[in-house]
Amino acid sequence: MTAWPIGYEDVLAARERIAAHLPPTPLRGYAALDAAVGHDLRVLVKHENFQPTGAFKVRNALSALTALGPEERRRGVVAATRGNHGLGLAWAGARLGIPVTVCVPLGNNPEKNAAVRGLGARLVEEGRDYDESVKTAERLTAEQGLHLVHSTNDASVVAGAGTLALEMLEEAPELQALVLSVGGGSQAVGALTVVRGRGALLPVHAVQAKGASAIHDAWHLGRPVSTPSADTIADGLATRNTYPFTFGALREGLAGFVTVTDAQIAEAVRLLLCTTHTLVEGAGAAGLAGLLVLGEALAGRTVGIVLSGGNIDQALLRLILNKEI
Repeated sequence: MTAWPIGYEDVLAARERIAAHLPPTPLRGYAALDAAVGHDLRVLVKHENFQPTGAFKVRNALSALTALGPEERRRGVVAATRGNHGLGLAWAGARLGIPVTVCVPLGNNPEKNAAVRGLGARLVEEGRDYDESVKTAERLTAEQGLHLVHSTNDASVVAGAGTLALEMLEEAPELQALVLSVGGGSQAVGALTVVRGRGALLPVHAVQAKGASAIHDAWHLGRPVSTPSADTIADGLATRNTYPFTFGALREGLAGFVTVTDAQIAEAVRLLLCTTHTLVEGAGAAGLAGLLVLGEALAGRTVGIVLSGGNIDQALLRLILNKEI
């Protein structure tokens, strides 16, 4: 049996630390969405796209920064990101008075880059993808004495992510399954921790982009793997590796793991826009895309999905709405 990376008590402690900064996000049902999904499913939608940074990762960031000691806060923190983890840290750092450095790959989403800078963080653009930006953050940690806040391999980050599942289960104990997107696994492992801690009989299914499927592939093989590239419109899911802090728990705890194509993700973005009248990015729509794949297997149940982020750039949104993807 896997040594579980965090405990339920860690999620409860994270909620106490972030409660003064982040109120619970809405959990809503939409008859039009239920009808579109079919299979007699009732879908409950967790609106993390309503967070102040437009994504759930502000929970992770606040949980991590509020757990730091005075010296770590004084020196400042650094992280690698494709956007939402960095946005969360920049927002939390500005709120708590902690210097933040954010490392992104070259060619990263320009709107997310501008938002990070707008929150007062230092932005370092280096590397061809997220995994190379991690190397940049690790180098700055060694050179400048910054505290590294990894988007996945960090107990306080995963505990922060667990608070969203905690809110869902407290508000809707009738939930019978969760379908969650996976980039590094903080959201899914946080949810699995909450399900275990509450003794809930609730299967958790994971979804990853087909063009960035390292964790999905590793889960099915039963061992860590890496892929040479991560090619997807869902930049929040664009990772090439498994992560030691989350992989064992994902392997042990998930009820299933599927991939979805960019075309399926784009269709989910369009469907959410017309049924919930809210905007999501690719990673935020992946849970619904996965549910559409799993619909028959979950028929008749009440299922929770998370709109994990809404930070989509205009050029990509235009392509999706024009059905060019």
